[in-house]
Amino acid sequence: MAKVMKAKVRLASNGVASPHLALGRVSIVLLLVSLLTIAGCSSTSTAPSLNILGSITGEGEATIAEVLAPFEETTGINVVYEGTDQFATVLTTRLAAGNPPDIALFPQPGLMADLARSQELVPLDDIFSEEELSSAYDDNWLNLASVEGRPFGLWARASVKSLVWYSPIAFATAGYQVPHSWSDLQTLEARMQADGNVPWCIGLESGAASGWPGTDWVEEFVLRQSGPELYDRWVTGEIPFSDPAIADAFEQFGAMVKDSGRVLGGAVGAIGTSFGDAPSALFNDPPGCYLHRQASFIATFFPERIQPGRDVSLFLFPGINPEFGNPVIVSGEQFALVQDSPEARQLMAYFTTPQPHSIWSDAEGFVSPHRQILADSYDNPNTRQQAEILNRATILRFDGSDLMPGEVGTGAFWAGILDWVSGIDLETVLSQIDRSWPSKVVGVTLEAKEQP
Repeated sequence: MAKVMKAKVRLASNGVASPHLALGRVSIVLLLVSLLTIAGCSSTSTAPSLNILGSITGEGEATIAEVLAPFEETTGINVVYEGTDQFATVLTTRLAAGNPPDIALFPQPGLMADLARSQELVPLDDIFSEEELSSAYDDNWLNLASVEGRPFGLWARASVKSLVWYSPIAFATAGYQVPHSWSDLQTLEARMQADGNVPWCIGLESGAASGWPGTDWVEEFVLRQSGPELYDRWVTGEIPFSDPAIADAFEQFGAMVKDSGRVLGGAVGAIGTSFGDAPSALFNDPPGCYLHRQASFIATFFPERIQPGRDVSLFLFPGINPEFGNPVIVSGEQFALVQDSPEARQLMAYFTTPQPHSIWSDAEGFVSPHRQILADSYDNPNTRQQAEILNRATILRFDGSDLMPGEVGTGAFWAGILDWVSGIDLETVLSQIDRSWPSKVVGVTLEAKEQP
């Protein structure tokens, strides 16, 4: 059961949520007021309605309703959210049929970028000034939501992926210290093994999506060893999987996961363990493992008895190449405007304010990418630490497999991880993934690609 983590908007002494709120606040307010005035001119007219299409389903839909409630109450605009686990297919089908949603909540920037290049989305610099956007998001998040230099997305929530979870109680009992560098981590691993302990627990099983946790490991190694420029060229297909830098990242992961002295159960254990069950070994007595690298959402899979900060804590996966510091990989969802209208613009303006982000963080415990939700406003110490990690990040990159075409990132890459861990030779694995790239890759440049 997911734990509720609270976040509040911290107000400065002048009543402004942060120094950045002053930038662009006036024009957003004027936009809201003018649209409200227009909407209120006729009390007998039918209330306008907006449709949002997204990939969040189940309990998350109730959270979205909670997020939208203040907007609906204030404006009188009815907002209908439609969640589907076939988001890409449903969205592209509706666009082709001339029945687009007003706003789409994208889980993968790759599809959003494709539709932006195809002129299916409204660029946000037609609506908001640079100051208005920068008052809500820092440059890292704005860049991740931009296509060819133009902003198209407003971030809703974020998952920090470059995290290592551990039990402070188990660490204290064994006399272990949190590592602050790559060499510290290697030293810690060696000491754990010398003590007869297994450092890592890894779970690669996830039903039809099995293998994805391993892609995260490979992405961490690529970004930390070879840097953001090569990482960017890799996720767009300019650099193939067979490139030595990518092959080395696979080798690094393979050397770890295939070693039963380093990973609980070795390759067989990793393949047979669900990603959600993998961290439970941290809390056994004695611990089955002491370290687990996984995104922030893994906290929802911890046993009910686990208290954040006391029973479980986290640290940033250390950097490897000093030239690149400690990069951070994230995932998340962002709103994009599909069908332009005054009401849809009004809703997008609402998403630039702190209110919906604060509500979302309160309800689900995700770290908010909105810069006015300050790190020390989170009650949960682990969420607060994740927010601090994001605030300090100098290199921020989105999950690589989510940026690739579906047939590659969520297809051949996932499958290739399982093949590699199962014992198929690396050259074969990498060549199979490279062959999965769409035919629209011309030379080394990836053009607009079709999504499954």
